[in-house]
Amino acid sequence: MTSVQLDKPRIPGAARHPNRPGVALTVIAACQLMVVLDATIVNIALPHIQTALAFSTTDLSWVLSAYTLTFGGLLLLGGRAGDILGRRRVFMTGILLFTLASLLGGFAQEPWQLLAARALQGVGGAIASPTSLALITTTFPEGPERNRAFGVFAAVSAGGGALGLLAGGMLTEWLDWRWVLFVNVPIGVLIAVLTPLFISESERHPGRFDIAGALASTGGMASLVYGFIRASEDGWRDSLTIGSFVAALALLALFVVVESRAPEPIIPLRMFADRNRAGTYLIMLGLAAAMFGMFFFIVQFVQNVLGFTPIQSGLGFLPVTVAIGTAAGLSQRLLPRFGPKPFMVAGSALTGSGLAWLSFIETDSSYVSGVLGPMVLFGFGMGLNFVTLTLTAVSGVAPREAGAASGLLNASQQVGGSLGLSILVTVFGTASRDEAAKQVPDFLAKADPGQLAAFKATGRLPDPWGDIVLTQGISTAFLAAVAMAGLALVTALLVIRVRKSDLEALNGAAAEAGPAA
Repeated sequence: MTSVQLDKPRIPGAARHPNRPGVALTVIAACQLMVVLDATIVNIALPHIQTALAFSTTDLSWVLSAYTLTFGGLLLLGGRAGDILGRRRVFMTGILLFTLASLLGGFAQEPWQLLAARALQGVGGAIASPTSLALITTTFPEGPERNRAFGVFAAVSAGGGALGLLAGGMLTEWLDWRWVLFVNVPIGVLIAVLTPLFISESERHPGRFDIAGALASTGGMASLVYGFIRASEDGWRDSLTIGSFVAALALLALFVVVESRAPEPIIPLRMFADRNRAGTYLIMLGLAAAMFGMFFFIVQFVQNVLGFTPIQSGLGFLPVTVAIGTAAGLSQRLLPRFGPKPFMVAGSALTGSGLAWLSFIETDSSYVSGVLGPMVLFGFGMGLNFVTLTLTAVSGVAPREAGAASGLLNASQQVGGSLGLSILVTVFGTASRDEAAKQVPDFLAKADPGQLAAFKATGRLPDPWGDIVLTQGISTAFLAAVAMAGLALVTALLVIRVRKSDLEALNGAAAEAGPAA
């Protein structure tokens, strides 16, 4: 009698190859790397994007803000979607959306097309990123295996920014600026194909989507950012500028009302009841605002004034990454002993000092004399704060709200960066116009006929007058960035208070986090 061996029925949603944790972690980490990398890879290409699509310097900031606003505004909603609909399903949706947006952005022929694609990228990232972190908890059992997975995830998150700067430089110089977007397409497709093979679907949890809260907060911040950028070019009395600020105020007020009444709010307002946690969010807001501005304006200076190639620009930012990593490792080791306040105070002070130093930048400044020193000082200050703010944000939070607490810190970083950059661009625009008015008489007296014809056609001063205008605007913007770091410093001094029980909680959190990346 012949025996027939029947295949065991496969559980719906189960991975086809469930016993490959290494491959599963690679897929999850690749998603996080792509999302984190995209926040910096475009930075190096900005001057080339500006030339190719005829962006003004102030409008160019939207290439960054369009991504960070939607990413930060919808981040918590993306995490909630994974819990309710299934994390693998939502993860793949986010990846495919991000991939499609990258493809569309690479083919952009007009500024609005690129900005729309960048906003869509942010939506995809907001869906995929929080879900990728949650997938680690459902894919790896609690204990050393899960801790190692979290360590890899943290290392990718920390190193992705530096890799993005180098990759952006190489792709822009060797191929074209469009490849900083096209590069995501094969990676995204590969992740989408491998995910159902090696990652199982998670259990669904009943819940509600706070779509009204997410849309009100994102729309309010977008209106606020647009108002500042519009003011930089058309003035504070412009009707659209005023209308944007009014819309922002109304939408943000609506957001508070919605969150106070929603049964499952996207941002539980009780998160702000603890002064340490509220202070942590405010510090991150101020520091992120300064950080986004620093990267944006230094890229403009080193490429447009110093004449750096894209690869040289990427390499020029490596010391900042080293400084951040060194300071982050130092703070993680010493945090349980001294508590968060000394690191927040020292980090914010060093960040502000680096920005103040950068405000002395001039057209004859070299990379070594005018850029390197203040960037390293800035990076060390930021590094002292990153681990500190993360651990303080989740310290003492109930396990079921830990995701919301850490997600809100991430959202504060993205939204703070967008808002801060828009304010700094407004300062830059005003200072540049004032300096251009001063330079025009000297230009008219010394310009040759070709330069005069170009000026009449474009309204832009050629070099060296153009370099002077650009540098004056950048140095003034850095002075405004000092005020943002000052907000973080004042908050750290006056708001943050630490008890012995807080130190014990931080000690446990630091131990679970493992060594800093």
